[in-house]
This record gives sequence, structure tokens and C-alpha cells, in this order.
Amino acid sequence: MRKVIIIAGPTAVGKTAISLELANKLGAEIVSADSRQIYKYMDIGTAKPTLEERQRIPHHFIDLFLPDVPYSAGAFGKDARQLIDTLFNSGKLPIVVGGAGFYIRALVDGLQTPEIQDAQIKQDLTQRLQEAGLAVLFNELQKKDPVAARQIHPNDSQRILRALEVIQISGQPFSNFLDQRLSPANFTPIFIGFTRERQHLYQIIEKRVDSMLQQGLVDEVQQLWEQGYGPELNALQTVGYKEVFDFLQNRISRVEMINLIKRNTRRYAKRQLTWFKADRRIFWINLDETSKIELLIESIVQKFNIWD
Repeated sequence: MRKVIIIAGPTAVGKTAISLELANKLGAEIVSADSRQIYKYMDIGTAKPTLEERQRIPHHFIDLFLPDVPYSAGAFGKDARQLIDTLFNSGKLPIVVGGAGFYIRALVDGLQTPEIQDAQIKQDLTQRLQEAGLAVLFNELQKKDPVAARQIHPNDSQRILRALEVIQISGQPFSNFLDQRLSPANFTPIFIGFTRERQHLYQIIEKRVDSMLQQGLVDEVQQLWEQGYGPELNALQTVGYKEVFDFLQNRISRVEMINLIKRNTRRYAKRQLTWFKADRRIFWINLDETSKIELLIESIVQKFNIWD
């Protein structure tokens, strides 16, 4: 059975650096499972691999669409399976890399309604239900996911809360998970997850945000807007972009923008971990400041018999 390495984990944990070295050692090509790197002109805010890195190791599913083109997890699952077949047929080993758990699930298992949950998000939504009423939450669902809202009765509080919970956890419309389901993939997935001690990861996230701003994140968002890609687009309603749009619209100060990006990125990383931790197939590797990529690569290749 053909083996496909799946490298998962929260944002900023170090997936890109490790996957590049692993791909280099195995002569593999990288299949990006990132729901935002697939869009053009969104480079800094999505932490895309550099052009130099992409020239060194072939990458797929990066810069495919303009930001106003809808693309779902279900579409990725189908398209990525076709690509993986093509790579295998040409003698190439695919390595799937990303933090979009719903994309990875669509690829490996077929698209299914998420089994994950977040107790804090559920509690917050329940409190909002008590304070604001069901009509307010249903109106929010209509705005965030009109397709799902048409399939849920306005008085069905349980399904409304569940849909909003999934939207917050995944960052994608709940209806994306209700598309046509796929059968399991025709390859053996090798799940490898990377994590770090929570405070260490948060420190890396904060440094990354500072670096993104120094690289010109605000200018990147301004240029997107000038090209006609505004904050109403689903692709741009994501951490790092929505906060800059608020700043550009004078809704928040620059200091507030920076603090919000850092806070929301930490929260996003926590949601990613919640998602991935629910998948017991993942073999977890904890990284620290002393971790050496070369040794990690050797241990991965030996442990999972990649060459077989």
C-alpha cells in the first residue's frame, strides 16, 4: 500500500522547516493543506514558503486561486487525491503539510461533519444564547453560513449552536462539511503531529506576528483591498487579515491591531490542537529549543519505514 506522510500541527510550530528537510531527504514533493495559502497575493499573512523554498522543493496547492474564488475542503479532498495519484504514478512521494484539519480529513477520510468540539466555545455560545436569544445567533449563522442556515430550523437551538461552534473551531462554513462525502483514500496515511510547550509556542507566535508586520503585512492587506479584495471575502476573514482591515478602516489603533493578531493567533493555534488531538492516529513529537531537524528526520524515516 502506498504511504503518504501527513505533517500536522498548530500554526508557527515549525511544520514548514521540518517538511522541507524531510522532502529533501526523500526526494518528495509537498502538498499544502492550508486553506489560505491556496490564494494568490496572500503571502505574508499566511506565512507561505518562500519562492526560494518552493524552487528547491516542488509545492502544490499554493497560489492557485484569486482571493474571491470559493474553494472548499471537499474540493481539496478530491483534487488532492488526484494529484497524489499523479505523483505516485510519476515515482514521487507526496508529503502533505498543513494546519487545516478539515482539509486533511477531507483528503484522508472523506468529508464528514467534525467530531471535534471545544468546551469553552460551546460555553460562550450557550451564554450568548441565554443573554441575546436564539434569533440573534440564527441571524449570525445566516451571515456566516447561509447554506447551513437554510437547512436548519430557526428554532433548532442545538443545531444552530453546533453549526456556530464548528465555524469557530474550523474557520470554515459548517455547510462545507455537509458536501458530498468521499470514500477513504487509496493510500496509507502516516500522521505525524508536531507540538511545543504552550508558552514556548505562544512566544514563537508573537515573534512571527512582529516579523510579519516588519515584512509589510499592512501593505499587503492594503494592496489586496486596492485590487478589489475586501474584508467581506471569506478568504480574508481570517486571523492577520481581518484585524488589519479593521485598522485600515480606523476601527482600532495600530497597537490594538497588533495585540489582537497575537491573541487571535494564539486562540487559532489552540483550536488547531483541539482538532488534531481528537485524531488518535497522529504520532506526536514535542519540539523544544534543542530539537535538531536532522535527528528528527532520521528518526521519522526509521520509525515509519518510509523507504518500504
